[in-house]
Amino acid sequence: MAFTNTVIDNINIGKLSIQDLKASELFDQLPVAVYTCDSLGRITSFNSAAAKLWGREPEIGKDLWCGSWKIFNPDGTPLPLDTCPMARTLKEGVAVEGEEIIIQRPDGSYRNILPYPVPKFDAGGTLIGAIITLIDFTGIARDIAFQKKADENQALLAAIVDTSDDTIISKTLQGMITSWNKAAERMFGYTKEEVLGKHISLLIPPARLREEEVIIGNISKGNKVDHFETIRIAKNGREIPISLSVSPVKDSTGKIIGASKVARDITLQKQTENRLHRDVKNLEILNALGKKITATMDARVILQKITDATMQLTGAGFGIFFYNKIDEKGVVNTLYASSGNPEAIELFKTHGNTGIFHSPFNGEKIIKIDQVTSEPGYSKDKPLYGMPLHFAIESYLALPVLSTSGVVIGGLFFGHPEPGKFTEEHELLASAIAVQAMVALENAKLYEEIRALNLMKDEFIGMASHELKTPVTSIKGYLQIVERNMPEGKSKAFVSKASLQVSKLTSLISDLLDVSKIEAGKLPFSYTVFNLRVLLNDIKDIMQYTNSSHTMKLLCPDKLLMIEADKQRFEQLIINLVSNAVKYSPDGQKVIIRAKASGDRIIISIQDFGIGIAADQLKRIFSRFHRVENLAGHMSGLGIGLYISQEIVNGHQGKLWVKSIPGKGSTFFIEMPVRRPLNGVHL
Repeated sequence: MAFTNTVIDNINIGKLSIQDLKASELFDQLPVAVYTCDSLGRITSFNSAAAKLWGREPEIGKDLWCGSWKIFNPDGTPLPLDTCPMARTLKEGVAVEGEEIIIQRPDGSYRNILPYPVPKFDAGGTLIGAIITLIDFTGIARDIAFQKKADENQALLAAIVDTSDDTIISKTLQGMITSWNKAAERMFGYTKEEVLGKHISLLIPPARLREEEVIIGNISKGNKVDHFETIRIAKNGREIPISLSVSPVKDSTGKIIGASKVARDITLQKQTENRLHRDVKNLEILNALGKKITATMDARVILQKITDATMQLTGAGFGIFFYNKIDEKGVVNTLYASSGNPEAIELFKTHGNTGIFHSPFNGEKIIKIDQVTSEPGYSKDKPLYGMPLHFAIESYLALPVLSTSGVVIGGLFFGHPEPGKFTEEHELLASAIAVQAMVALENAKLYEEIRALNLMKDEFIGMASHELKTPVTSIKGYLQIVERNMPEGKSKAFVSKASLQVSKLTSLISDLLDVSKIEAGKLPFSYTVFNLRVLLNDIKDIMQYTNSSHTMKLLCPDKLLMIEADKQRFEQLIINLVSNAVKYSPDGQKVIIRAKASGDRIIISIQDFGIGIAADQLKRIFSRFHRVENLAGHMSGLGIGLYISQEIVNGHQGKLWVKSIPGKGSTFFIEMPVRRPLNGVHL
């Protein structure tokens, strides 16, 4: 029931005074809720908007003005009923204008309200009630709250952008700068006032302007550009490596109107990457150098490799490595290698122990000069003063190369026409190479000494073997004459044994002479075509005659087994292996020789049933002067028979190997081509 039995003479929204209240369609249709209540807060009248706000029609004289609402402050905190605007009007008799509250209705919904309670007095001035106008601005409040939130978010975003460590710039699709944060000022050196409205090309190197076209082209299509690495220019002209991410900026209709750039200075990252790349490259150079200088014992080659590598590592304009080589007579021969400017050699040869070059040559210290022409003694330093411009030295690095005993054996010298080119890192790298140089040169020197001694040893063995063969041959001839002319008896048996020992001595001298020839690379081969089966059968008969303790057996399926090889060396090879088979199988009783053709190769094996060879000995038995361990004392020998056999097989481009079981015997295998190898002339 709206406004029953009451009269409204005057209503002033915002500050209401009522003389009389009566039913009126006009007020019943007001869009704002209007209540009246007595001094105790009981509802005395209401309009339709009030009933709608209430959620039902209030009961006159019973329902209170608060309508069973819960009341809250605008921030959502509870507001006690006795302190709300309506209660204060009934309590204090004053009007309260527009204090925002939030009500929670009985159905649980919330409304944003602006109450305007106005006190009502009787003629005597006694408070008899109040007229309460409630403006529901819930929808408006939401819009205001949204706008307020949007403003807060915008302010927060602006604060984040302005305090970000990353450079954030906005621009139009035409490239005009529209925003510029503090990080952009720090990175590029321009203030906001200097760049707003300017074209973004202000920051782009001329050679990279095409990049901006590509970026804008992608943004115009709605594509984001992520982590694009490029170079931009600061106000002071410094080039800055940056990582760039660019996103399209859209208006409320979704139309792309510009771009937002986030740029990060990656100078440190690039420096780290370059350092890692440089370190990897340096390690590769050092590793390659180590392999190269250990693969040779030639001092000149070592000098050149080290000079070239150090030039790469230091970026020098020229480099020189001097090495003092002392021969066996104590004479110093200076070797050198250079890279870069060839005129540097003459300069150092002439003035190598004077001026700034003096210290490294005397092993005093490492010298690193950033600008030679600024040195106090430059004008008096003859090696440098007055040099032609095309051989100017500004940066200079020099260090001694010391032997393990601390003696100066050389020096590394590097120069560059620009100042400040050599760093402490270059000094460390050059020092590391100097150590490698010292080791390599000392190894080369040691190798030369060993080679000279080995050559002397080979010459001695060859000469001794040759000189011994003449008297031994004479002794053997005399013994044979004596043996033929002596009657049977004990003395003849002694002569026969003496002749046998002389034969062994002759064989030993021949082996030593062969070893000498092998080491000199002069073991000769004389190729002929012969029937291998016939040769093997002859060897079997000879060995059977001289070794009656064993049965010699030949298994050769082909009667005609032709081969092109050195027949004498081949016979020496088979006899060596059969003799070993007999020697190392004292209780074996038999030796089996097998031979067969397999395509264009032949395979021969000599099998014994003797003591065998331990697995850990198999790889060493073909080494010079190696003998199998734990042999009986009567099994004599120098350990050169298998070494010579191996070299004979290698000279024929064949293979020699062994299979053995300790206690059961050994089998030696030979595989060789049937035809003469094209390069099989000498070992």
